[in-house]
Amino acid sequence: MQRMRTLSLFLLAAGSLLTGFVPQDPATTEPKAATPATATMPRITTALWFPNDAEPAVRFYVSVFADGKILDEARWPEGGFGPKGSLISATFRVAGMELIAISGNSQSRFNEAMSLMVTVETQKEIDDYWQKLSADGKGQCGWTKDKFGVSWQIVPRELLAMMADKDPAKVKRVSMAMMQMQKLDLAKLQQAFAGA
Repeated sequence: MQRMRTLSLFLLAAGSLLTGFVPQDPATTEPKAATPATATMPRITTALWFPNDAEPAVRFYVSVFADGKILDEARWPEGGFGPKGSLISATFRVAGMELIAISGNSQSRFNEAMSLMVTVETQKEIDDYWQKLSADGKGQCGWTKDKFGVSWQIVPRELLAMMADKDPAKVKRVSMAMMQMQKLDLAKLQQAFAGA
């Protein structure tokens, strides 16, 4: 019965985004015109199901990223499954990516099997995002969890290039250095790659 109610909530939340049964605030929405080339293309959007109320998470994420913006919201009407006006779901953008947050039930939990990777250029960016997104400063190999339980990877773009290098000795050195880190240290990764 609980599983059926959970599925119903999810479908209702997803349907509300598609049908727009809750009046939309024009200040938070952007019209999206389909072109002939994109009208038939499939689209994948990451949906995050938060225990109970997703609104604090959405507001937090849009505050972390410079381009953070709530694009659309659906809220419970009178007589809905949640308190009138509480968030059902929200579509938001961070770092150029659109995500959907859904208010679920208290049994919903995230785990490390799914993470959001933030690709950055500098150590300052690594430090800033790690500080903002890491709930306790802990993690492994650039992987951490935020205060809502969502896993993030804060990864310098240069590391991706190092890991794709054709020299297996370089890749091994960088991998071994990375395995010793919590937050990634770009200078130490560069040293390992160079064999210094």
